[in-house]
Amino acid sequence: MFAQIFRMQGRASALGVTLAAVAGFMVPIMAVQRAGFVNPSGWDIAEMLTMVESAGSLFPLLAIVLGLLLAVAAWSPDHRGQHVYALTLPIPRWHYVVLRFAAGTVLLIPVIAAVWVGGLVATDAATIPEGLRVYPGTIALRFGLAALVAYAAVFALAAGTKRTAAIIFGTLVGIILVQALLELAAIRVDVLRYTLLPLTDWPGPFEMLFGRWMLINV
Repeated sequence: MFAQIFRMQGRASALGVTLAAVAGFMVPIMAVQRAGFVNPSGWDIAEMLTMVESAGSLFPLLAIVLGLLLAVAAWSPDHRGQHVYALTLPIPRWHYVVLRFAAGTVLLIPVIAAVWVGGLVATDAATIPEGLRVYPGTIALRFGLAALVAYAAVFALAAGTKRTAAIIFGTLVGIILVQALLELAAIRVDVLRYTLLPLTDWPGPFEMLFGRWMLINV
């Protein structure tokens, strides 16, 4: 059963996973473009680390896009078929959902591997100034966890009805609009601090998507 579901999701998301793997391989190489100094000054090192940090911001973006792609690919056939296929299977609903989720999780692996290999190639080819260290394994692990979190969040949202998705999306937009209106009215009430920030700050589930993504650091 798992093999069949995996083949279905693999065919549906093959192009997206391939493009994401290529992007995951290229981002570390982009991050070390200015890491070739022979006798770097303090200013050169600071400039290099700034570029590494800027390129590193592409990692969480790629993780979100990958999670979105795999989650949509997992549930698109069911939504198109009005979930008839799932209802005809001789397994409980929860078992079917687990198989769907596991298939998408396996499809994360090629992109995570591409990020790791890209980090190894990039840091091996670059001239790293003394005192700095490289973290290709750490970046790949963090990317994998970030992609899994993004995938799980969108997967849970996509598994529900369109009405549920609309309610959640509308709530998020409403919170942002309320915060904007309060700021325009010069009312110092930080709505985001008590609603969305607990999700993006430690120990929130989306904390790993934010912060600095440094392939090279002290």
